[in-house]
Amino acid sequence: MNPHLTSGIDVALLVLWAFALFFLVLVFYLRREDRREGYPLEDELTGRLDTVGGPLHTASTKSFLLPFGRGRVTAPTQGREPVDIAARRTDRFAGAPYAPTGNPLVDGIGPAAWAERARHPDLDMEGHPRIVPLSVASDYAVAVGDPDLLGWPMLGADGVVAGTIEDLWIDRADRLIRYMQVSVGDRAVLAPMMMANVDRRRRRVVIDALLASQFADVPPIEAADRITLYEEERVQAYFGGGYLYATPARQEPLL
Repeated sequence: MNPHLTSGIDVALLVLWAFALFFLVLVFYLRREDRREGYPLEDELTGRLDTVGGPLHTASTKSFLLPFGRGRVTAPTQGREPVDIAARRTDRFAGAPYAPTGNPLVDGIGPAAWAERARHPDLDMEGHPRIVPLSVASDYAVAVGDPDLLGWPMLGADGVVAGTIEDLWIDRADRLIRYMQVSVGDRAVLAPMMMANVDRRRRRVVIDALLASQFADVPPIEAADRITLYEEERVQAYFGGGYLYATPARQEPLL
């Protein structure tokens, strides 16, 4: 077989051109796909929207069928979500930090920010809620050798008792404890198990993300036997933000 197709073109050159063309098309395809969320860009200072661009810069609409009969979603989404945060810019330049004007843990500022996740529970492969109270999942129990935390006090970063653990919320798919239900005054709140320090000797649990008084403002959940993805997001954000905003000293430099 003669590798030369013509006097100036051979198979190797043709393959090189084909690869270059394929790579160019791939780059344009990937750049279109990564513009499904977060575009068009917005100027941080003036709020002016950037141009959407032509067909080479705009992704075509895709439709995704959600499981368990929850309808369809399309991407990119149409319109812009309203954003109104309780914070002020500390200076007039792009990238300047924001300073909270209220309670940053409740307002969702910085590490306490949350995403607008779905308002339904996370489901397992059979369509049942994954995260439920241990009091509801009668076929589950705390493993032998592990401490049963029911009735133990919950302490904050200041060493003060915030409440008493009255239930455990388990992940039936991953077989572990996700949250502790803490009785705080006349209401019950959920605290992430992954942030807890279990003191077996003193029979108490400490979460140093928050002060004891701040447990009272943990975002509530509506149902007593399930938690939605959005509610999980709010709870995790509240506790996560405490590592910066629980005390004024945490917002200062170490040196």
